Amino acid sequence: MASVRVASTPRFLDRSTGEWKDAETLYITCNIWGRQGENVAESLQRGHKVIVRGRLKQRSYETPEGERRTVVELDAEDIGPCLANATAKVTKAQRVIVPDSPAGLPQPSPGPWDAQAAAPADPWTGAPVPAGVGPNSATPPF
Repeated sequence: MASVRVASTPRFLDRSTGEWKDAETLYITCNIWGRQGENVAESLQRGHKVIVRGRLKQRSYETPEGERRTVVELDAEDIGPCLANATAKVTKAQRVIVPDSPAGLPQPSPGPWDAQAAAPADPWTGAPVPAGVGPNSATPPF
């Protein structure tokens, strides 16, 4: 599961001044389940404009101090980048069947970090991968 906070700030035209103004920002937690959650974690970054479609749900809980709280969250059915001011290249996520997996369930195909760990050379230039880049590094491979 991936959980992201989405901010929505409506704009409106103040007819008395003729200026555009921002209304109060609404923050909502979006929960994305399964492989789609993994794809969101790999594809989207903080600050990206997104479009989300899903089901609103309300849940209540009690704080350690005994206060009763209620939150509204969105279980996302679909989420993706907003293309109003950006472009995106879509690639289909691959699945492979691993014979040793329970009931032959599909397993995610190796990601870019796995490929670098298996082949320490850059396939486009033939140059070796710089030190500190790889599956256990926080440094991106680009």
